[in-house]
Parts: sequence; C-alpha cells; structure tokens
Amino acid sequence: MRVCPVCGCDMAVLELHGTEIDYCFSCGGIWLDSGELEVLIGDERKSDEIVKLFKDVTSTSKEKKRPCPVCGKAMKKVEVKLENPVIIDKCPKEHGIWFDKDELYRIVNRADVSGNDKVVEFLKDMFQK
Repeated sequence: MRVCPVCGCDMAVLELHGTEIDYCFSCGGIWLDSGELEVLIGDERKSDEIVKLFKDVTSTSKEKKRPCPVCGKAMKKVEVKLENPVIIDKCPKEHGIWFDKDELYRIVNRADVSGNDKVVEFLKDMFQK
C-alpha cells in the first residue's frame, strides 16, 4: 500500500476501466503510475496532446516539493499549460504523476478528452462539490 505524499495517509487502490489508480480518501489526491494517464485517456493522439502540455516549472515555484510514493525522491513541479494552468507533481525517475484533488479532472475536462467519456464521468462524480 502506498502513502499519500500530501497528508501521509494510506491510499486505496481503485480500478478504473481496467487501470489501477491510487486514491487518497483523506485529501482527494490521485497517483497514476507511469503510462496510466495514457491508458485512462484511451486515445493515443489525445494523450500525446495532453503530455505535450506538460512543462517543467522552474525552481522558483512556491509549491512545496512532495515525495514520490514509489521511490521517495522529491517530485518535479510540472505546469499543464491550459487556459488556467495546473501545477502537478511528477517523479524525476518517471515512476508516475501526482494530482491534487480535482487536478486530473480539470486537465482531462479542459483538454477535451471527450473520447473517453467514462473516465471524464467517473472523475466528475468523484470530484462533485
């Protein structure tokens, strides 16, 4: 079982359309192992478009660095270039990506990943306010 890099609680493993994601019920964060974002999106062209939106943030980022749930190394801050940019955390050893509460939904929803409506609907249900 992995530990949440934000609040230190144990994360639960949830299966979403054949893909296991680590979810923190305490803070609402999601850990995706390397390659799982692309699998969730399900469309290679659309997943490539989203990954192209990722840009490493300079060391001037004010967000606290978080440990990778797999290796414990401090994760890099990555900006997802959208109308309202989203800062996510990515393992420097490529173990995966951390999304704070609703960040994955915001990225998938705004990046027009309508090809996999089941994922978008699941995330919408999960993050309804």
